[in-house]
Amino acid sequence: MKSSAKNIKLASVDDLFKTDEGRADDERERVQEIAISELHPFKDHPFKVLDDEKMMETVESVQQYGVLVPIIARSSPEGGYEIVSGHRRHRACELAGKETMPVIVRELDDDEAILLMVDSNLQRETILPSERAFAFKMKLDAIKHQGTRSDLTSTQVAQKLSVQKVGDEAGVSKDTVRRFIRLTELIPPLLDMVDEKKIAFNPAYELSFLKPEEQQMLIETMDYEQATPSLSQAQRLKQFSQDGRLTEDSMLAIMSEEKKPVQDRVMFTSDVLRKYFPKDYTPRKMEETIIQLLEQWKQRWQMQQEQQRKKRNSR
Repeated sequence: MKSSAKNIKLASVDDLFKTDEGRADDERERVQEIAISELHPFKDHPFKVLDDEKMMETVESVQQYGVLVPIIARSSPEGGYEIVSGHRRHRACELAGKETMPVIVRELDDDEAILLMVDSNLQRETILPSERAFAFKMKLDAIKHQGTRSDLTSTQVAQKLSVQKVGDEAGVSKDTVRRFIRLTELIPPLLDMVDEKKIAFNPAYELSFLKPEEQQMLIETMDYEQATPSLSQAQRLKQFSQDGRLTEDSMLAIMSEEKKPVQDRVMFTSDVLRKYFPKDYTPRKMEETIIQLLEQWKQRWQMQQEQQRKKRNSR
């Protein structure tokens, strides 16, 4: 009886007279006004915060209306708070001269914070390849760290499931996730060129297999040749590197090759063409019909040209 009595917890006076609404308020996340100086960027934050035109628009909005959506942060062991979601709003408040801003403070471990930080930023309309690459990598590492029981799932299967999860939540394939993460192996100057669209994604993926010193040598060669590698050139550079044959001379020989011009192509998706054909038409049947119609059009066009030529000669 004595032990049972010890386990009985008596409600405080405040709890006894608290309304249901009051109890609900206690459970809700509270918005606090926290000093701008107490808020610090997330460690290794992969998303760039630029003082560009969009930032200036955000600054104007903050000056006129304030911060409409609180940022999310967590307590930092070093003091202050680490921003999890809302780096651009924080920077806008700095530029607007604000001293405080609304913040929701959550108790998050490292993995939970990374997942929230990445997912909240991947919703943006415009994301640079480097941002997506490091974001995917951080999220994948966090999911792996959270882990699955090794006695139920092998490490190899667990890794595949983790990559699949990252892809599914981002709306891309697991192969796309892997290819983006591979870009994190590029040295910063090359990755900047990918962001600036000076190097396309597919060649960049191949170049990521070059050793760091080979990538640096490539930058010097590109500067000398005033050219960036095509996909086929990047693939050969990768092969030479893997074979241990990538030297300054071999790299220069590959990069100095004249690129073949890309032929103009006209492409139609089946969705575009489907509305012009019966439902039972196969792609092959659609192609044959298109060729026949083009042949008829060509004959009519040639006849019109011939008639016009005769008219000109008769004048």
